[in-house]
Amino acid sequence: MNELLTRSAIELGSLVRSAELSARELVEASLRRIDELDSEIGAFTYVAGDAALEAADAVGPDDPRPFAGVPIAVKDNRAVAGMPLTMCSDLFGDLVPRHDAFVVRRLREAGFVIVGKTKLPEMGILPTTESRRFGPTRNPWALDRTPGGSSGGSAAAVAAGMVPIAHGNDGGGSIRIPAACCGLVGLKPSRGRVSLGPELGDAFLLCEGVLARTVADTAAVLDRLAGYEPGDTTWAPPPPAPFAELAEREPGRLRVGVAMDPPLEGTVVDPICEQAAADAAMLLESLGHDVGEVSPPWSQQNILSDFTRLWAPLISMTTMISGRLRGRPATEDDVEPLTWLMWENAQSTNSLDVLAAEAKMKSLARTLVAFLDQYDVVLTPALARRPVEIGEIHGRGPDPWGNYRRSSHFTPFTAICNVTGQPAIALPLYHGGDGLPLAVQLIGRPSREDVLLSVAAQLEQALPWAERLAPPVATS
Repeated sequence: MNELLTRSAIELGSLVRSAELSARELVEASLRRIDELDSEIGAFTYVAGDAALEAADAVGPDDPRPFAGVPIAVKDNRAVAGMPLTMCSDLFGDLVPRHDAFVVRRLREAGFVIVGKTKLPEMGILPTTESRRFGPTRNPWALDRTPGGSSGGSAAAVAAGMVPIAHGNDGGGSIRIPAACCGLVGLKPSRGRVSLGPELGDAFLLCEGVLARTVADTAAVLDRLAGYEPGDTTWAPPPPAPFAELAEREPGRLRVGVAMDPPLEGTVVDPICEQAAADAAMLLESLGHDVGEVSPPWSQQNILSDFTRLWAPLISMTTMISGRLRGRPATEDDVEPLTWLMWENAQSTNSLDVLAAEAKMKSLARTLVAFLDQYDVVLTPALARRPVEIGEIHGRGPDPWGNYRRSSHFTPFTAICNVTGQPAIALPLYHGGDGLPLAVQLIGRPSREDVLLSVAAQLEQALPWAERLAPPVATS
């Protein structure tokens, strides 16, 4: 049973519907695996054992939902009725919402059984997962390394075989970074593809998705999450057919641009990360695609400062709202030093400076999307470094802003896609000599997840990765 939860969510749903496996057996396996491993991995903030078993008992073999009885974890920055919502911050205290976020409601409607909430860095700020409130989440491939962030708990839970798939979201790479660190598939959908309700009508940077082992699972779940909800202020156009169907189609001969220069000046890219992208380029060429180097005009911009002028107020809105939920203003003791510095920065920033930064980001997005339109897909390294050691990047200590800047040079290739709104996917094509996964990123045209998923499935068939299991999964 240990490797049961490393099978695809599609397959597990089929086993439940065919009565080869009951939903209760599947959820019990997940809860048992969490109990065995989470003291070591630290993926969860909350485990909903009784509620999950009750939900599983309501699932029968005649349930028509595609993922009926399949266990899933939800990142602890989205509301799940009856479960704590902490944002991994002391400020949130013991808040328990009475409603589901729309993305959670859609997961339930697809048949998933929620077994718990997963860790993130406080407020989702950093690309590592080491909050003061809950402690670090560790990478199942190497326990001294980060699983990435901010959806690090979700990625670690899937990589360790605690759940076959997990919810995540992405405001600067927070799905793709942990996918790259943990050997998973991580798709950032197009802006407006998945509703952010009921709390938000839209967001310039943020989108919802999952961490999965396969492209097929990623596409099938996207079909269930995507689509307009009443009150959404922006939404992506629907695909011409279900994403699951489009992912199975041959992509045809694509124009592929290979971009090795990171969008942040001063970033040094590890040669092994560059080599992964170069090898993927050769693989794509061998599959019949037209591949050539490209130098997007993203490294000529001061992206980090303008991005931070938008990111800090977004984080600080959460700080403000959580203080109101507590019935008092947030204090410095309530949050980690980096969160407090962002709060102070947001309060001292002129509103015109924020609007100017947003205008500059939108202008850059228009320029980049127009430039990249000559390519169907753009290939980059997923990360600039190997997964960093636990304790190297966090929101505490004497130099929180230094940690923030270092984090951007660890993950320079991801946030630009949140600025442009384009879909992007991290694929664990390779494995390094250090025993850690080695991923690349593919960037698609706006609203063309179908092309990304199709070429990703082609690469997966050429170099399958789903059978590569992290040591805790393989040996326990």
